[in-house]
Amino acid sequence: MDNHRKGLLLTALGVLIISPDALLLRVISLPAEQIVLWRGLLNVLGFWLIVVARHQNRWWQAYRGCSRAGLGCALLFSFSTIGFILGNHFTKAGNVLVILASAPLIAALLSRFFLQERLPMRTWVAICVCLFGIGLIVLDDTGATSWLGSSFALMAALGLAGNLTLARSRPDIDMSPMLALSGLITAALAWLWSGEVVLPDAINMGWLVLLCLILMPVGFTLIQQGPRYLPSAEVSLLLLLETVFGTLLVWLFLSERPSNQGLLGGAIVLMAILTKSGLERRRQRLVYREG
Repeated sequence: MDNHRKGLLLTALGVLIISPDALLLRVISLPAEQIVLWRGLLNVLGFWLIVVARHQNRWWQAYRGCSRAGLGCALLFSFSTIGFILGNHFTKAGNVLVILASAPLIAALLSRFFLQERLPMRTWVAICVCLFGIGLIVLDDTGATSWLGSSFALMAALGLAGNLTLARSRPDIDMSPMLALSGLITAALAWLWSGEVVLPDAINMGWLVLLCLILMPVGFTLIQQGPRYLPSAEVSLLLLLETVFGTLLVWLFLSERPSNQGLLGGAIVLMAILTKSGLERRRQRLVYREG
C-alpha cells in the first residue's frame, strides 16, 4: 500500500470511529465544564495506553521525539476539544459539525502561510463559498448563546486545522503520543474553570468511558497519523465524514433537525469542499497518466 492510500485509510477509519462524538455529548447530562474535565482526564489515560501498547518499554522515547512541535500540537488539540464540547453545549450539533467542516480550508490557508504551499484559484474560491455557507449558519442562530456556540465551533475548527498543519510540518515524527498531554491540558483548564471535580453517576460515566477512553483515543490516534502521509488540508477534508454521519446520528436518535437555512448553509459548505476535492482528484489522475 502506497503512502497516499495508507493515509486515506488511517484517517477515514479514525473519522468514522469518532462520528458518534456529537451524539454522545448530547446524551451525557453533565455541566459543560465537567464534560470537558472528564474528557481530558479519560483522554490522558486512553491515549497513554495506546502509546504504551504501540511502543511498549520505549513509550517514553515516543514523547521525547515529538519536540516543541509536539507541544504545539497538544495545545492546539486542547483548544479544538474545548471548542467542540462548548459549541455543542450552546448550539445545535449539526451547526457545530458543519462549521468544523471548514477545517480543511483553514488548514489550506495555514499551509500556504506557514509551510509555503501555494494555493490554486479553486481553493480560494472554495474558501469564499464556505465562508458564505458558514455565515448562513451563524446568522440562522438566534440568541447570545447560539452565537457563542458558533464561535466555539470555529475555535474547534481553527485548533484542529492548526494541529494537523503543525503535524504536517514534521512528517518524520509521529505526533499522536502528544494527544495524551492534550488531555492533561484540557483537564487542567476545566479544573481552573470549575474549581471542582464532580463524580458522574454510573450511566453518565459509562457514556464518558465509551466516548473519551475508547472512541476518541483510538479515532484521533489514527487521524493524527494522517499528516505523515497526506497534506493537512486533505486530512482535515476527510473530517467531512464526521459532519455527515455525526449530523445524521443526532437527527436520527435525538430528532434534532437543523433549520432550512442551516441545512442550506451546510449544503453549501459540503458542496464547495467536495467539488474542490473532486477537481483535485481529477487533476491528480491526469498528472499520473501523463507521468
